[in-house]
Amino acid sequence: MPREEKRLHAYQPPVTPRPAATILLLRDVAQGYEVLMTRRSARASFAPGAYVFPGGAVDAADGGEQARMLGRQRGTQSEEQQAYTVAAIREAFEELGVLLAYRDPTADQLTDQKQLELLDRGHDSDFLAQIEAAGHRLAVDRVWWLCHWITDRDLPKRFDARFFVARMPEGQDPRADEGEQFDPVWISPAEALAGHERGDFPMIFPTIRTLRRLAAFNSVDEVIDQCRSESPLWVSSPRAAHLRGEVERFSEHEAPYGELELIVPDGRILHSLDWQHEKAVALLKHVSRLTAPNPGMMTGPGTNTYIIGDAVSGFAVIDPGPEDPAHIDRIAELVGDRLVYTLCTHSHPDHSPGASLLQARCGGEILGRASGESVQHIWPFTPDRTIEDGERIRVGDSTLLAIHTPGHASNHLCFYLEEDGLLFSGDHINNGSTVVIGPPDGNMKAYLDALERLRELSARYILPAHGWVLGFPQIAIESLIRHRLGREAKVTAALVAAGGRATTEALLPHVYDDVPAKLHPVAARSLRAHLDKLTEDGRVGIEGELWTLLA
Repeated sequence: MPREEKRLHAYQPPVTPRPAATILLLRDVAQGYEVLMTRRSARASFAPGAYVFPGGAVDAADGGEQARMLGRQRGTQSEEQQAYTVAAIREAFEELGVLLAYRDPTADQLTDQKQLELLDRGHDSDFLAQIEAAGHRLAVDRVWWLCHWITDRDLPKRFDARFFVARMPEGQDPRADEGEQFDPVWISPAEALAGHERGDFPMIFPTIRTLRRLAAFNSVDEVIDQCRSESPLWVSSPRAAHLRGEVERFSEHEAPYGELELIVPDGRILHSLDWQHEKAVALLKHVSRLTAPNPGMMTGPGTNTYIIGDAVSGFAVIDPGPEDPAHIDRIAELVGDRLVYTLCTHSHPDHSPGASLLQARCGGEILGRASGESVQHIWPFTPDRTIEDGERIRVGDSTLLAIHTPGHASNHLCFYLEEDGLLFSGDHINNGSTVVIGPPDGNMKAYLDALERLRELSARYILPAHGWVLGFPQIAIESLIRHRLGREAKVTAALVAAGGRATTEALLPHVYDDVPAKLHPVAARSLRAHLDKLTEDGRVGIEGELWTLLA
């Protein structure tokens, strides 16, 4: 983790979340399936007026001996999971009058509405005592764990909530308690999401995200089949930031999450995600990001220039960016006459041309690796001093480890700030897009080998040349490797389908059928890199313009 003394904001412990359980009751319909939702009271302290799934806090009795005795469980359910499941069953009964239970220890599921109406749904009643007195058994074995949400850290009331799914019992009629819940409605995930977009079906973040995931399934059986592992399909504790004048929330798999975790680990809403080019964005006390004004299809919001250090110990600048005097002026204003090093990850025109301009303004030594011979004439770059793989560069109390990572470019370097676990990845890893590998200077095999090296680091965050800070570096790197190998498999599959021989042009629309046609000229460069790697691996050969599958 980054050093605590380098954090921008003193840590303020969030409110401890209270254990809770939520249940999604599902039923099949002619066109897919529906989920039972209900509207919360406008006076509720949590999510007032929103449409939700029934649920609430876990009580001590839900995990007690009586609850275990009254439940019919699957042998694979842990005692903790059983307790949360009992809580979900109880809340569905109290809020909507739906009871997931068996008539007696050996009978089928309870479907008699009249028997249900003999039970007291009041929150002050003893739910388990009533179940025992009626001779029923809770259908714990018919409830499945879907996902796990922990309420956002910035909120004053928080829940550690497990979301479960179950098939709606036949013969039962949901009826809201008219105190906490109103207007029970059966609705498909797609219809609920459309209503939210229109503004007439209000929902909170975890409800929306859960429904988005459920919208991919076609039936109740499909949903339940995905949940049979007895573990959640996902776990999330969202983070919030300001974006376009609104507070927006993001889950772990979304692009801004890592940046929010780095800057405000306690989850307070103190950071803006809007891209701008006039001012540097402080990430830590000694690390800032200034984005060049060169947005585009290949650069995203622009090239990120990173400034490391302080006015006392001096600064290092990583990737001064394109030859843009206004951008160089802004960097110069930040570092003044205290620039020690300008580090270039590689020689592409959006990364290194600004180095000489910055040196003319502020001095300092330009470090990096010279352009490869095949591209020296179009992307010329020769540093004052060549950085060797494994070399360490000191800037004040920070150490930057240089890692030679060819692939995107033969002279590509990443820099690892060892004391804080920050990997400045240049173009080797970007946030929100894959990297183009264009031969002859680009090499797919070298790119994948370098990813394997980076995976071995204990990096906590990746600071890319394009996009926000990335969290979960190991997952990000694994995803890139998996993506590239998956694309390679599509290349071989396309060759097989073509009878073992095909041109690059013939392969392109099949291998990149998930990429818009307007991007195919760029994709063709990476396709060539894949074919070159397969050739190097001895799996493909080339005769004239025809690629031939060998193995």
